[in-house]
Amino acid sequence: MKVVFLGVGEACDERYPNVSIWLRNHAEGADRSILLECGFTVPPLYWRHVTDPNELDAVWISHFHGDHCFGVPAMLLRFWEMGRTRPLTVIGREGIESVIVSGMELAFPKFMSRFEYPLEFVEAAAGRDLHVVGHDWSFAENGHGQPDLAVKITDGNSSLFYSGDGAATPESLNLARGCGLVIHESYMLEEVTAGHATVRQNIEFAGKAGAGILALVHVKRDERRKRSEEILQLAASVRDIRVSLPEPGDMVEL
Repeated sequence: MKVVFLGVGEACDERYPNVSIWLRNHAEGADRSILLECGFTVPPLYWRHVTDPNELDAVWISHFHGDHCFGVPAMLLRFWEMGRTRPLTVIGREGIESVIVSGMELAFPKFMSRFEYPLEFVEAAAGRDLHVVGHDWSFAENGHGQPDLAVKITDGNSSLFYSGDGAATPESLNLARGCGLVIHESYMLEEVTAGHATVRQNIEFAGKAGAGILALVHVKRDERRKRSEEILQLAASVRDIRVSLPEPGDMVEL
């Protein structure tokens, strides 16, 4: 599984685009392409890499904050402009269809009726396992101000955990166990902020989960600007886990 960090930033970061993770691999006899999160700064990042409107199989939305889902209308519009014909699967918690349809109607009224490709909405819930676009998906509630689902995605050979936003919960830790890659929102280095996680907490989380790699994303803009060297020094001091602070465009192979 190839994991590309298209964006790694929080909602209002002027330097780093919204968190978005692009997964590419071969599963069940076909090439697969999955986008985790599509905030308002994400579509241009995706289109820099992809010219085929039919490539993307699915989009995952962890929760309904704008830096995680407000880019979807632009993606859908451009797929239509470029002549997409394949179905696109959109996966998210209860209400995902209403949120995406409402967002599309607000951004580009009446355009959905022109689409020549179907949208297939799949509702996810904590404790409910799914098999979608050649992958096994499992979910757990995470501790954020807006209800947020952490997700584990497995292709039969490798698996990754992505937190969405928020602090870890016992359920999200159980979900992450055995994943080769843990991608976790890490808002601050060590100061606890309601609805968010810290770098230090996530290092402990990844250790308990038995992860090989921990990627720290969604770091608060001022924290990343002022304390990135401290974060990198702490990351380098960790044994048994490769801890990274990815830049946009960085890639991991699982």
